[in-house]
Amino acid sequence: MERATQVIGQSGAFLDALERASRAAALDRPVLVIGERGTGKELVAERLHRLSPRWDQPLVVMNCAALPETLIEAELFGHESGSFTGATKSRAGRFEEADGGTLFLDELGTLSMAAQDRLLRAVEYGEITRIGASRPIQVDVRIVAATNEHLPERVERGTFRADLLDRLSFEVVTLPPLRARPGDVLVLAEFFGRRMAAEIGTEWLGFGPTALDALTDHSWPGNVRELRNVVERSVYRWERSGPVDEIQIDPFASPYRPAPMPMGIPGNAAPVQLVTEEPGPLPRDEDYAGDFKSRVNRFERELLSRAMAENRFNQRATAESLGLSYDQLRHALKRHELLGAGG
Repeated sequence: MERATQVIGQSGAFLDALERASRAAALDRPVLVIGERGTGKELVAERLHRLSPRWDQPLVVMNCAALPETLIEAELFGHESGSFTGATKSRAGRFEEADGGTLFLDELGTLSMAAQDRLLRAVEYGEITRIGASRPIQVDVRIVAATNEHLPERVERGTFRADLLDRLSFEVVTLPPLRARPGDVLVLAEFFGRRMAAEIGTEWLGFGPTALDALTDHSWPGNVRELRNVVERSVYRWERSGPVDEIQIDPFASPYRPAPMPMGIPGNAAPVQLVTEEPGPLPRDEDYAGDFKSRVNRFERELLSRAMAENRFNQRATAESLGLSYDQLRHALKRHELLGAGG
């Protein structure tokens, strides 16, 4: 498995996690990688494999959440012909494919208790039995597993085997979320932006001040994966000369996006929307002066000024109160020269 994405970061918390993974790589023991979605768990698993003595053997990846529960055991351990409906021929499982190398089990917490039982035997004794077979097969596989759940809590609830957790947690590498490594945001954004510019054949001139503010102000709940998507989309959409200076965090942000469908209404039936809002204040005499565009501009500027004041000039709170994304509000404030309001 080859990766185009590199492991990039300079924050202390991130480097400590990488150092722990690098030290564990040389030992032929299971490693558990913990982290939120988008923090790079699969990249760390690949690093563990590449730095291990098994580097020239297979690295087999299996997402345990990607298959229905009825097929997980067959996918992991293989099956014999006729062992279940649809099994027209024998098939090796992921353990056999990874023999001599590393098996990366992503979303480990989604495994059923039955699959956990079989996995424990494979980890404990180094042997697996295909579904429908009578004799076990010896395998030499190093396990690296990943999850975004707190597995000790799952053990307490009785939904994860304590003995399996004990065997898999020889070393635990916990990856920090991007909000805990703020110094890495612009480093990663620069890398993703430069790479995207090269891909689409444009000159890379960096980010402008508005874009830098948007990148550093966002909390990045989707972590590095979300940051990469946002940066690549922003570079792709930027059609002006100069540094990229507009970041759209939410690709679905639009004044025309469909309203949420009320419960009980068919998906292709347009709901009837009743206007229940109280009418606003009547326009003042001076609002009638000028053409349509100038009147709308005056009203929009006054609306923004009032909303900013009501929200104590907190731009995120103002955007939420007006039903705008943060980037849409910043664009409107810049257009009306209100970015410094309340400063």
